Amino acid sequence: MAHIEHNMSLTGEAPKRLSLIQKVATGLGWTGIFFLFLSILNVPLPGYFLWLSLGLIAAGVVIFANDQYRGKPAGIKNDGVWFKNMTSRGVFAWGTGILLTLFYIVLYWYPQYLGYNPDGENTGIVALFDPLSNFISGNDASQWFVYGTLYTLAILAFGYKFLLKYRHNKYEKIRTFSVMFFQLGFAFLIPEILIRLNQPYYNPNVVWPLNYDLFAGYKLNEFFSAGTVGMIMLGFGLASIFLITPILTYFYGKRWYCSWVCGCGGLAETAGDPYRHLSDKSRKSWMLERWLIHTILVLVVIMTTAVVYSFLNENPGKYWLTKDAFLIGVAGFLTLLFAGIMIFKRKELAKDAKYGAVGYFVIILAIIALYYSTGYSYGHLLREWYGFFIGAAFSGVIGVGFYPIFGNRVWCRFGCPMAAVLGMQQRLFSRFRITTNGGQCISCGNCSTYCEMGIDVRSYAQKGENIVRSSCVGCGICSAVCPRGVLKLENGPREGRINGDAVLLGNDVDLLDLIQQQKKATRKL
Repeated sequence: MAHIEHNMSLTGEAPKRLSLIQKVATGLGWTGIFFLFLSILNVPLPGYFLWLSLGLIAAGVVIFANDQYRGKPAGIKNDGVWFKNMTSRGVFAWGTGILLTLFYIVLYWYPQYLGYNPDGENTGIVALFDPLSNFISGNDASQWFVYGTLYTLAILAFGYKFLLKYRHNKYEKIRTFSVMFFQLGFAFLIPEILIRLNQPYYNPNVVWPLNYDLFAGYKLNEFFSAGTVGMIMLGFGLASIFLITPILTYFYGKRWYCSWVCGCGGLAETAGDPYRHLSDKSRKSWMLERWLIHTILVLVVIMTTAVVYSFLNENPGKYWLTKDAFLIGVAGFLTLLFAGIMIFKRKELAKDAKYGAVGYFVIILAIIALYYSTGYSYGHLLREWYGFFIGAAFSGVIGVGFYPIFGNRVWCRFGCPMAAVLGMQQRLFSRFRITTNGGQCISCGNCSTYCEMGIDVRSYAQKGENIVRSSCVGCGICSAVCPRGVLKLENGPREGRINGDAVLLGNDVDLLDLIQQQKKATRKL
């Protein structure tokens, strides 16, 4: 029978030392990583060492997770994350962050040091992955295939650990299976298989504006040259932007993508789960988040407009859409969108959000007018700059490399343009909210501590106020770690969704009347 610790301390106790099984599991995992490191140093290894390395890494994670969670009572407990060197910005955390950062730098800009040779035979770790790549796609491996394989392995292995940790919560189990499925199938296997079939592919895991290459000239040429299949892929990409994304966000909020589909979110939720408490909850961080993520969205819009304009400019008369008509269409669409928000949703925007929206709108239209009047857009140059600074340096090097320092959702909070789009839709048009039962809140702070998006959830719970934040990805961890059942993820009517005047206790509110109003709102579902 499992031992239950009757300890009511909110701070918990210092973490226990690793058990013998956990030490063995850690040794297995590091042995697998050591074999991969040997291949980087060009030490000749037989082909089966790839499977041995990946198998040892996966086995280490699974055995460790089994010993840590199986046979123990289900439910989230304070497991000493603030006392462990690895999860409290200690020496090991900084060392891991630096090593991950160096790996990303080499992967993105110096793949030859990993053994990648596009003009000849691969060596090093890339050559170790050649048999697997040839089996799936029929081609030798690239640095991206190596990365994709390790990325998928991390989500699957740590996804298993996540499932054990949150096994008491049905919602967490379903969404974890979802991100594992989308990463393995749609992000890893299907693209490689379509390469073997010489077909283009649109990855539903990566929707524009996150997929900033969707409208690049080379990608458009791929779609157009592939005939019907290519046009279906391009059509699905456009439908994802203008139909599928708004509809799903209206009903479910941004969680359908950020916590159920997206590979970036998948890695953050699985491998990055031990670091979610490191997210900055300060007001300064929140203000930086709002301005930075929307600035990057504006850059993507400008860059994408420039890339498509350059493509049409280089192919005059080849397509029914002319470059001038395209610019006028983009300006008209953005004007209608901006006008609609300012007319119908302006009351739901803060003062700085209104000023920011006006400023960004003017900047975009000015640049579009500049394209129209001069005929120059520098689309390819903008794409290269964006790919370097945002697509590589921010999303990869900083976004993942510094999980142990800044938390697991740095990219999602401060950089992802897709999160910015979905956040606006969630805040202004969605039915999703996290409802709170303030009367049950004991102010333990678990919800705020483990919110990876830096939201002070407790402040909402104490007032009984619905949580309707653009940044919320609907991961549900705040609800999972709440010992009192205060928080609940819901899709309901939009009336009263934003209840900023909610009150926990006081003589100025009829609590019975408030409960009746909430019951009536629930019946409308």
